[in-house]
Order: sequence, then structure tokens, then C-alpha cells
Amino acid sequence: MALLINRVNKDELKKRLAEETIQRITLSFYRYIKIENPQELRDSLFETWQELNVFGRIYVAYEGINAQMSVPKDNWEAFVAKLYSDPRFKDIPFKFAVDGNGKSFYKLVIKIRDKVVADGINDPTFDSSNTGKYLNAVEFNEAIADPNTIVVDMRNHYESEVGHFDRAFCPDADTFREELPLVIDHLKGAEDKKVIMYCTGGIRCEKASAYFKHKGFKDVNHLKGGIIQYAKEIKEQGLESKFKGVNFVFDERIGERITNDVLSKCHQCEKPCDTHVNCKNDDCHLLFIQCPECAQNMKGCCTPNCMEIASLSIEEQRKLRKGRIKNGPECLSVYKSRLRPNLSEILKNNLSL
Repeated sequence: MALLINRVNKDELKKRLAEETIQRITLSFYRYIKIENPQELRDSLFETWQELNVFGRIYVAYEGINAQMSVPKDNWEAFVAKLYSDPRFKDIPFKFAVDGNGKSFYKLVIKIRDKVVADGINDPTFDSSNTGKYLNAVEFNEAIADPNTIVVDMRNHYESEVGHFDRAFCPDADTFREELPLVIDHLKGAEDKKVIMYCTGGIRCEKASAYFKHKGFKDVNHLKGGIIQYAKEIKEQGLESKFKGVNFVFDERIGERITNDVLSKCHQCEKPCDTHVNCKNDDCHLLFIQCPECAQNMKGCCTPNCMEIASLSIEEQRKLRKGRIKNGPECLSVYKSRLRPNLSEILKNNLSL
């Protein structure tokens, strides 16, 4: 039996990916469907996909599957055939990345989750299968053109910051769990209006649309396949993109550019910029927007404290982590939830905490 976990160092895996000469296809898919034994499915998928040299991040739960992955082009037909041979996933639709360079994942990770999308919903009367109406790119553009239509972004604040649809309400939330009550509260009194929503690949809107209907909204619609599919359709059909900027994605690329519009600013100097990075301090990894100049000046870090720590040897960093609660420099990530609304101002002033 194949080893069902990864044993190779992350840096080595990234090096191997960079040196790969094969072509890979980056894609995502999901399906809400009852899975009796998530662990059994997880192990079976890992063994099959490891043999096909598939990389990605996949979540399996009793309510279904959510996958973002890259597949070697030479193994694509075998991948599809094996996946579709399972009746639960027969003809499951794929969303393909706009940026198809394949350098999106460097290892295969399949995790068991309570839910494929954590929602915080504990209402036993909620039916997640009672979803809203799907809209394709043409229909979504037509709906946005109507000023009476309410447009809702069902993604996190750091996703909508770098790219969103015209007129969209973008909730200031860190998680989908936080967004649902925020959006419901924001739209209170508009239950009879047409609501259209979108997310990255469609999986969050699938559940959110059902929840909106459960909460009494009458005309609920969502973008089929999310921004990923929308970008593909507007390109193929020569449509105007009502989505502006970058589509944040949860892999090594971090973002796919949909239009040349730059909607956000560097969190340190406030120059126009929409490049997300993770702080180079391994004990922080704060996700923030940083321009090339600040990246050079700050050595890829969010604050002087993190820059100082990142410059230490690995051995020194490990020693510091062991004692950081008592006497080590406190990392900004400890405070990021509390300070996030003012994060740009904090980083711009290079505040040391």
C-alpha cells in the first residue's frame, strides 16, 4: 500500500516543483453529497492520486468534497476516468485556472473536515440542498446592470480587497462563518429584492444561497463556478468583465489577474499594489499586501521585529520560539485579528509590537 502521508521536506518539494519540466493542469471542483465514510474515501483518493503524481489541497467531509489541485497533463485522462468511476463524482464539473502554469501546489494534502465549508450553522431545519438559481457570465452581467439588484461578495476581506465585482457588498470578515450573519444583517429589509452572490469557485455561494432562502430571501442567485468559471466564460465569449482586479486563490500563486485594474494599496507605503505575500518570518506568516520596493526594503517581512527574526539562523529562530512567551519579541500575527481593521496603517508606520 502507498504511503498515505507526505514525508518530504517542504523546501525540497518546492525545489522539485520548480525543476519540473512536465506540464500540469490547475483546477478545482466540489460537490455536496453524502459521504458515509470520509476516512475511507480520503485514503483511497490519496493512494490513487499519489500514483498519478497529483498535487493539491482537498477536504473531505460527510457533506461532500472540496478540491483545488494540479494534475500532470499526461495523466489527465486517467485522473478523470478514475474520479468519474465513483458514482458520487460522476460528471463532476471542473473549473480550470486562468493562469495555467501548473505551479500551484507542491504536494498532495487530503484532510478530513467536519464540513467542507465551515459555516457555523447549527439549525437542524436548514436544508443546504435548497440552493438558489445558477447564473452564467452573461446572466450575471445582466443582473449587475440592474441598479435594483443587490450584489454580494461571499469571500473574506483579504480576497475582496484586491478584486471584486462592480457594486458588490464586501463584508469585513475573516471567515465564511463570520460572513453569513454579517450579510444577513446588512440586507435586513431587502428580502424581496433580487440578490446575486459570488465567490472564488462557487462552493461557498452554493451553501450561502440555500441559507439566504432559509432566512426568507425570495430571489436568490449565485454565479455558477464562481469567479474562476466567470473569467473563462468572458474570455471565450468576448464579454466585458464586471469583475475588476485579481481573483485571490488558495495556492502558491495566491492570485490570478482578471483585469489590469489595481484596486488596493501596499499596506506599508500605500502605493497602488495588489500583490499578497506572507511575512518571511516563519513564526508570523501574516498575509498582507506588499509592493516590490517594500519587499526589498523590508526583506519580505511585515515589521522590523519580523525582519530581525527572519535574519537569524534557523537554529536561533527555534531557540527564540521556545522562549518567546517569556522574553522573545512578540509577533504581529498574535495581534492580527484585533488589529486587522488598522493593519495598513500599522504596517505603513512599521509599528513594532
